[in-house]
Amino acid sequence: MKEFDKLLEIMTKLREPEKGCPWDIEQTPESLRPHMIEEVYEISDAITHKDFKALKEELGDLLLHIIFQAKIAEQEGKFTIQDVLKKVNKKMITRHPHIFGNTKVKDAKEVEHNWEKIKKKEKNHRKSILEGLPKSLPSLIKAKRIQSKAATVGFDWEDVNEIFAKLKEELAEFEEEYKSQNHKKMSDEMGDIFFVLVNIARKLDIDSEYALNNSIEKFIKRFSYIEQNLKEKIFTSNLEQMEELWQKAKEIPDEK
Repeated sequence: MKEFDKLLEIMTKLREPEKGCPWDIEQTPESLRPHMIEEVYEISDAITHKDFKALKEELGDLLLHIIFQAKIAEQEGKFTIQDVLKKVNKKMITRHPHIFGNTKVKDAKEVEHNWEKIKKKEKNHRKSILEGLPKSLPSLIKAKRIQSKAATVGFDWEDVNEIFAKLKEELAEFEEEYKSQNHKKMSDEMGDIFFVLVNIARKLDIDSEYALNNSIEKFIKRFSYIEQNLKEKIFTSNLEQMEELWQKAKEIPDEK
């Protein structure tokens, strides 16, 4: 708590009118938002690469932004960092009745079910358990969260093989729309395919966002190998030449 209090003191000094830092003083919640989002993605990268030194630093940067936002809100008379902490502490106790109460649960799935049930009761102004997700949330993450929320009330596939059958159905529907060249319907069917793929990943406990990013990184690495070997000739080479180099790039072991 000593270091936490020190961070609060630092932020208070940085935001002090006339005596503080000119840059920090002129910041607003809106101006800080893109920087805060960037920090979250940097945390994600550190976790992906298991870089705990970077993770330690990035978590500190994110904490700084939380304190920054709370200090601005305090100066505007809206709330304090203490209010933030009280709110989250109360939420964690309320949402874990199996730890802080007498509720019994058999597994993590039931915990998630209870969480959504309690949350719906708290947010009784919401008409659906699917409400509340940020509109700007990346689509793959949003799809998984929507599916997970629906699953808490039993709206879910029992067997992943059933989802494979659904995927085949969606692929066939997309192929039919492709034949008709109806772009709007092709787009709709493509969206359905992505949604089903996310569902399969969720059921198999695969992070679809991570899986896709991993494939992107592999593509970049292999395509870079092609570029390095062909150099300027890449503009006059053919697909057969590039495919040969692509296969060689696949044989290069990943760095550990």
